[in-house]
Amino acid sequence: MKMTFKHILFSAGLVASLTAQAGNEDRVGSAGASQLLINPWARSSAIGDASYANSNGLEATYMNIAGLAFTDKTQLKYNYSNWMGNAGISLNGAGIAQRISDSEVFSVSVQAMNYGDIPITTVANPEGNIGFFSPRFNVFSVGYAKEFSSSIYGGINFKVISESISNLKANGIAIDAGIRYVSGEQDQLKFGITLKNVGPVMRYKGDGLAQQVTYVSTGYNASLEQRSATFELPSLLGIGASYDFIFNESNKLNMALGFTANSFMKDQFRIGFDYGVAQDNMAFNLRAGFCYEDGMFNEETKSSAFSGPSAGFSIDALVGENQNALGLEYAARFAGVFGTIHTIGATISLK
Repeated sequence: MKMTFKHILFSAGLVASLTAQAGNEDRVGSAGASQLLINPWARSSAIGDASYANSNGLEATYMNIAGLAFTDKTQLKYNYSNWMGNAGISLNGAGIAQRISDSEVFSVSVQAMNYGDIPITTVANPEGNIGFFSPRFNVFSVGYAKEFSSSIYGGINFKVISESISNLKANGIAIDAGIRYVSGEQDQLKFGITLKNVGPVMRYKGDGLAQQVTYVSTGYNASLEQRSATFELPSLLGIGASYDFIFNESNKLNMALGFTANSFMKDQFRIGFDYGVAQDNMAFNLRAGFCYEDGMFNEETKSSAFSGPSAGFSIDALVGENQNALGLEYAARFAGVFGTIHTIGATISLK
């Protein structure tokens, strides 16, 4: 227990130091791998990504990996999003979480963005008509979470990042870490802290950086490869709290508050509500959330499509002889000029 308190004190000091340096507006747009900032899951997206303290299962692999420890036994999830409305970009998220002991849970998940087919153009062929290429942005994650006590949970998430076009690619690695503290007679009060997207710089490499040159003195041709600049990952610190208002056995309202201290964009304040009704073998949840950042109501000063309102719902039912849970979920994120981002998917929880 003494070691646990030391870890909490260390985390509090880390929070204070990182928060003081975060939200630097002069660094907006200078990081890469922005797909690491996109939540592929519907339930946590619907409450404005405010669930740093109360996301469970595979949803927690994006929000706060400590919540993975709340997986019952086996969970499978798939979600699809039409990223940026009608831009033609598809975002797919899929994963599996498996309890491996009474206190430990392991997960594997993937997040893939598909930009469709884009015509290849060159200096000699500016009109194209020479083929197509398909950019790919992928994130492969392996997570681990553990219950240290009835009140303290922690986890770590290892991520492999891959970006590619027809003749260039970049690969990198990142780590997420998080803790959650649970209190109350019915575990209705929760606090969470997570540090995300910490890793070395990335750099693009490939034939796209090579150019044919001719040496005047000899007349020989050669390939000259240029070095691309490195770019940092969009690291951030998330802090959150949530409280369950339990009206009776069938009705519950969860309110979640979150603060995101971004290293390469403006800080964000989040609030989310999740109202659930359970009856017999079914449950229905209605969700809404809002993410605020400074200057978000002015299109000239707005720096992120992730701010603004969101909403969604889910339906869960116990099916089969083993009473396994099957859930359908939907979320809508209203991104202003970028359109409405719809996320739909399914979750299967096996007992």
